[in-house]
Order: sequence, then C-alpha cells, then structure tokens
Amino acid sequence: MQHQDGPSLRRVLGLSTGILLVASSMIGSGIFKKVAPMGEAVQNGQDVLLAWLLAGVVSMFGAFSFAGLARMTEEAGGKYEYLRLIYGRFFSFLYGWAYFSVIGSASAAAISYVFAESVNNLFPLPHFLQPWEDINIGGFIYPFANSGVKAFAILTILGLSWVNIRGVQKGGWLNDVTSSLKILGVLLLIAIGLSYSGGPSAFTSPGPEAGSITGLGWYSALFAAMLSAFWAYDGWINITFMSSEFQNPRRNVPIAIVTGTALVMLLYLAVNFAFLRVLSISDLEVINEAGNQIAGAEAARKVLGDPGYFLLSVLIMLCTFGAANATIMTAARVYFRMSQEGMFFRRAREVHPVYQTPAVALRIAMLWSAILVISGTFDQLTDMLIFAAFIFYGAGALGLLLVKRQGRIPGPVTGYPWMPALFVLFCVGLVINTVYVFPKESLTGVGLILAGIPFYIYFNRQKKAD
Repeated sequence: MQHQDGPSLRRVLGLSTGILLVASSMIGSGIFKKVAPMGEAVQNGQDVLLAWLLAGVVSMFGAFSFAGLARMTEEAGGKYEYLRLIYGRFFSFLYGWAYFSVIGSASAAAISYVFAESVNNLFPLPHFLQPWEDINIGGFIYPFANSGVKAFAILTILGLSWVNIRGVQKGGWLNDVTSSLKILGVLLLIAIGLSYSGGPSAFTSPGPEAGSITGLGWYSALFAAMLSAFWAYDGWINITFMSSEFQNPRRNVPIAIVTGTALVMLLYLAVNFAFLRVLSISDLEVINEAGNQIAGAEAARKVLGDPGYFLLSVLIMLCTFGAANATIMTAARVYFRMSQEGMFFRRAREVHPVYQTPAVALRIAMLWSAILVISGTFDQLTDMLIFAAFIFYGAGALGLLLVKRQGRIPGPVTGYPWMPALFVLFCVGLVINTVYVFPKESLTGVGLILAGIPFYIYFNRQKKAD
C-alpha cells in the first residue's frame, strides 16, 4: 500500500447506515419499470415472481461471496481491492478503469438523468437550447438535445458531489433519510396494491402466448425476465468501496451486504406481487410497448387515479435521487484507492484537509459523469458493459474459493464453498449467453475495457518513477 502523510478518511459510519446504503444503491427506477418487459416475456404473473425470486437468490449468492471477501481487508476500493489482492494489479486495474470510464460514471449519469426526467414529468423543465438540438457529433451524440433535463441532471450530480465532499457523515445522513423514506414509500405502495380487488390480474389473466411457451422456450423467456430483474438488483457491491470509512468493517460490511440485499429482495417480491394483482399481462404489454410509461405509476393510477400517479412519480423521484447519491458517494472511493496504489491520477489520492473526504476523486468523477450526461451516451455504454460486470463478479467469487483454500480468510465463511461455486457457474453462463446473443455489443464492451491498457502502462511507469 502507498501510505500518505496528512489527513486520512474517517472511520465514522455504522451498521445501520451500511444496510441502508446497500438498499439505496439497489432501489432505483428498476423496481417500478422492469415488471412490464418481464410480464411480456413470460406471459403470466407466477413466472414473473419466479424470475424475481431466482434473480434475488443469485444476487444473495453473490452477496454472501463478497461478504466473505470483505473480511480480507479494511481498505477502501471494495471489489477493486479484492481483485488486486487476489489477481494482481493488471486485472484489478482493468476493473477499476472500466468502473471509472463507464460502469460507475455512466451509472451516476443515467440515474441522475432518470431523476431529472421524473422531475420534468411533474414540473416541465425549459429546453433552452432547443434550436440547437439537431446538432450532432458522428450522428449519435446530440449534446444539446433535451437541454433542460440534461442541465438538471448535471446540477444534481454537482449538488450531490458537493454534499459528499463536505463530509462522509453528511452523505451518509442524506442516504439514511432518502433510503428510509423510499422504503416507507414502497411499503405504502405494497399495501395499496394488496388492498385492490377489482378487475383481471396477471395471475388470473395470463397472456395469449402463455400456454405455448414450453420447454427451452420457457427457460429462454424466464432467463430474459431474470436479466431485467438483475438490472434492478444491481448495486449491492457498492458498500464495499467504502470499507475504510466504516466502524469495524470486517464485521459491519459483510452484515450490511447480506442484510441489505435480503431486505431489498423481500421488498421487490412484495411490491411486484402487488403490481401483478393490479395489472394484467395485457396491461403490461401495452405499457412496455408504449416505451414512455412506467408500470408502477400505471398501477398506482389504476387504484387511486391521478393522485396515485402523482404520489408514485414523487416516489420514483425520491428513489432515483437516493440511488444517485449512493452511487456518487461510493464510486469515488474506488478511484481514491487506485490512486493510493499509484494506478490512477496522482491527485485523486488527496484527502480534504477539513472534511476528510476523497474530494479530488469526487470532483474527477463528477466531471466525467457530467460529460456523459451531455453526450447522452450513458445508456449505450452501460448496455455494452453489462456482461462485463458479471465477468468481474465471477472473478471475485472464484477468488474467494482460491483465498479461502490458501487460508487468507480465517474462520468459517457462510455458504462456502457451494454459494460462490454456484455464483461463478451462473456468471460464466450469463457471459457466454450474452456474447452469443449480443456479439457486437459484447465485443465493443471488451474493447472499452482493453482501451484501459495504455493508461495501465502510463500509470505503471509513473508508479515506478515514484
């Protein structure tokens, strides 16, 4: 480790904040949107819930695996640090660079953009650059399109970065408040859905193709629905990036990962059961094909009318705002740790002398996320690298099997070895299937990862010079 003189990060966060941080990182807009494409894929409510359950179980296997890895170290960086300790600098750098260039930064941009869109749906924002919206770069980058939404998304990124620079406790407090409110909102939505008793539902009125989906076709449809669910489950790993700021991290971080993931899994199952009691498969197909409708909002409108739609829209705003804060707060710790190891820009390792936060790393991430918002390419980038996330997930779980055998993690690890082994097998299967079904996007994603090699060479030379 590269030690530094001067201020260091403060170990002030507790277990409750950790659990809520896991929940906040996971609960965004996916909980309200993904039931529509899932319903169209499998054509009945029972299989939609099965897809949510299976995706949740796989996510729990991953959570237990990384909970075991979290006992290896108390340093910041989470998955980056685990991969470095297991496989060395090169492989961990590829993950860290992919996370900075696309995965983390594009996620912050995308979530902030969805938050701005939800604000725009209720309170229309001025498109002050509308006369220039057709100006493009390469035919796919339109920097001036949707200028009002983009400007609000950038202001959101700037504001949340400012709060998190001012102190990890301020960012943690904001996370606790937003997470608690959105969990209460989801519970209210569940109660509303369960109280509904009128009209056909996805359980009583399956789609017209339900009986014809059999054999391999059924497995294929179920797998497609699970992929939608994984998008909503993603984020449980983010807490590990902040291990150096948690009290007793070898205990609290593993507990928070498992407890937070289990809590979200139960909420997802309950709220989607509520949605499926209100909406039929035909309703879900119409919503999915419309493209600009949200299943949760339409369910609330069906039960409570326009006031229900308004309340659900406010809840979506709250969920995406909280998820944006959690992403911005956690991602910068990866770049901070990379810089400490000499594998990122030197100034990113600096700690604010007053607030004791990775202020420079937060500013670098803020700038790049804002650029991605302007470019409007964040969705395309994350689509290209969605399979890459499971390459690194699988590598982490495989690493747990390796280091546990080497005795580098003392004591028992819950679920070892069968949970990490099954999780590795699932990750391998998902990556192979994605490459087969989406070869162009997958190869482009690999290219984006390998584009970090010149930076690795540069940082490695800089590290030797230091």
